[in-house]
Parts: sequence; structure tokens; C-alpha cells
Amino acid sequence: MTDRHENTDSGASNADGWLAIALVALGLGTAAAALLGPLATDVIRYHTSDAAINQIVGGDMAGLVLVAPISVIAGILVWRGNRAGRVLAFGPAAFALYMNAQLSLGGDVTRYPGNSERFFPLYVGLFVLAGAIAIRAWTGADSAGLPAAPRRIGRVLGWYVIVVSAFLVVGLHVPGLIDAWREHPTSSEYLADPVVFWLVKMMDLGLVVPALAATGVAALRRRGRLDRADYAVAGWMALLGSSVAGMAIVMQATDDPAATTVNTFAFSLFALIGLAIATCVYWPLLAHGPSASKPDMASVRRWSVGGAND
Repeated sequence: MTDRHENTDSGASNADGWLAIALVALGLGTAAAALLGPLATDVIRYHTSDAAINQIVGGDMAGLVLVAPISVIAGILVWRGNRAGRVLAFGPAAFALYMNAQLSLGGDVTRYPGNSERFFPLYVGLFVLAGAIAIRAWTGADSAGLPAAPRRIGRVLGWYVIVVSAFLVVGLHVPGLIDAWREHPTSSEYLADPVVFWLVKMMDLGLVVPALAATGVAALRRRGRLDRADYAVAGWMALLGSSVAGMAIVMQATDDPAATTVNTFAFSLFALIGLAIATCVYWPLLAHGPSASKPDMASVRRWSVGGAND
């Protein structure tokens, strides 16, 4: 009896058709949010200081140039039945979850003028869409069906995410926390945008750093094959790193008092390394897995909603 998932060349399966559409919608929504913000039209005015606006501009640049196109490309790959699409989807989804949470919750309506609260449905929609994509991308990518990669790539990725997580804790967040715990804090970032300050600290120290550290340790222990977690983190860090580098560059260019040459250099270096690693990680999958072959259909049936025959 013919399974409805067998013919991958004819397009996306019923289970993944919605994923393809969702990825294109996420890409278009991310681009729209960036263009509506201070990067372009300034239709969305955030309740934050000028320094935080500079950071939003940097993040929107990464969203428009990298995240939106990659999300649309991943959607097209999924629609065509390419197994790389589901793996590629996690990066833009995780980025959208991280950024839209901050954009929707980080403002101070009692202190700064703005109208971003009127666009709350946009942030919620993108957040929910990104969450659904991230879950489907994670469950739909079977580690056993991913191509083998040179061992050095796993080692480089492992050390990279461990170094980044250590830098986030020791080099970035601990100094800010020590200052915030003083009786009279002096940090301009904390004094100007305390809500943004604590939200970023919570998300980075509670989510980003633990995820990076766990993935890094696992990558160093694993031999010869990249796990789906490695693909997810590689894509996520390339996009998030580019966003943070964009923030630092914009802050430096606008003479933001919180900007430092050291941080701008460090974030830019991390972003370039992250993009290079992500390219090395994804290239074998994109080059050698244009479509799911028959051996891979077992994993598709196992993970697809409604397509399992277990």
C-alpha cells in the first residue's frame, strides 16, 4: 500500500505543508517588523531609550538581511521535500522567539513615549509561529538521517559555543550584575532601561548560556556525526551573533556611551566565526541531501504528525 509520504519529489507532505507556509510567513513577518521599526519607516516607536533603539536597529538589520531570507529559503526547501529545510528552520525560529519576546516586553511605557504596544499582536503572532516551527523542526529532524561530518567540525563547534557562553557570563553579564547590585548603580544601560536589562539577563543566563554549554559539552563528546542539536545551535548562534554584532556596530557608530571598542570587536569576531561554522555545518546537508531518499522516509514517518505507522 503506497504511503502518502513516499514521493518526496512531488512536494511537501501534508504534515510538512503547513511548516513550509509557516516559515515563509515568519520570514515575511520578520522583514515587515524590521521595516516598520526604527531601521526604516519608524512606524513602530519603542518605549525605550535612544541607546536601546540603537540595539533594536542592529537587531532589525540582522532580521532583515539574514533571518527573513533564511526562513523563506527553509520554507521553500521544506515545500520541495528537501530534508535540509527542517534542519535549517530551527535557526530563524529560535531567533524570532528570542527577539520578539524582548521587543514585546522590554519597553517602559511610563518613562518613554512610543506606540509599540499597538503592535503587540504582531509580536505574539510571530512568537507563536516561531514556537510551532521550532517544535516541528526539532521533532522532524532525525539525527540518524543527518550526514556524517568531519570530527574537527564538531570539536570547533563545541569549543566555540563553550567560549561564547563563558564570555556571555564572565565578560558581559557578571560586570553588569555587580553594578546593578550596588546601592548606587552607575551603568548607563541599567539606569536608562532597567526592564530591558533584566529581561536580557534572564533570557541569556536562563536560556542561552545553559543551552550553549550543554550543546558544547555534548559536541565535544560526540564522534564523527553532528546531532540535530548541533545544527540547531549552529544556525541559531550564527543569526543571534550577527544580530548582537549589528547592535554593537550601530552603538559604536552613534557614539553610544555604553558602546566599547572591545565589545564591538568581540561581538563582530564571534559573529564571523559563527557564520563560518554554520556554513561548514550545513554545507554537507545542503550539498548532499537535496531530497529525502527512501532510507530517510522511515524517520519522516516516525516523526511526522499523523504519518506514523507505529
